[in-house]
Amino acid sequence: MSAKIRKLVVQLDETLTEMGRTVSPPVRRAVAAAVIENPFAGVYQEDLSELIAIGEELGGLLAARCVAALGIPGDRAEGYGKAACVGEDGELEHAAALLHPKMGTPVRKVLGKGAALIPSSKKRGGPGTVLDVPLGHKDAAYVRSHFDGVEIRIADAPRAREIVVAVAVTDGGRPLPRVGGLTKHEIKGEDGLR
Repeated sequence: MSAKIRKLVVQLDETLTEMGRTVSPPVRRAVAAAVIENPFAGVYQEDLSELIAIGEELGGLLAARCVAALGIPGDRAEGYGKAACVGEDGELEHAAALLHPKMGTPVRKVLGKGAALIPSSKKRGGPGTVLDVPLGHKDAAYVRSHFDGVEIRIADAPRAREIVVAVAVTDGGRPLPRVGGLTKHEIKGEDGLR
């Protein structure tokens, strides 16, 4: 692994009841985050290929950690998302380099599929910044029940010359969804949308 990882954090969120109603089966969301050194902190770098390669490595690692936390085979995952927070000596383009060009392929490999775009967010912040990871269905973007988000906060990260990179994987949508739209049972899986 070319990333200089200071720490890995894995978080599991399991919703058992909502508004006094039982959620059956419970909805579980896992987030795995890596706190890495930013190789381009404090300098403008035209070629961000080093961060692109790191993003590819982290995609598989973090997705595998999520699946392990959920305790399911990767192909049973239903939703996913990704996010990054750069420390103050970095720039948003560093987060984009990690998240966009090559991270998706290894995430999809761990999950066995993933026709839909992986929702993402990026921001700049200091230690303890809350990172919101947007979520969507992995195979069909129009499945409204899976429009969601999960957050992760690491008390001592990112430091000025670090980046927090996160991948989230779910085994379902929101608890008790009821706003209509395409259901997961109606997915055709042809174009990543429906």
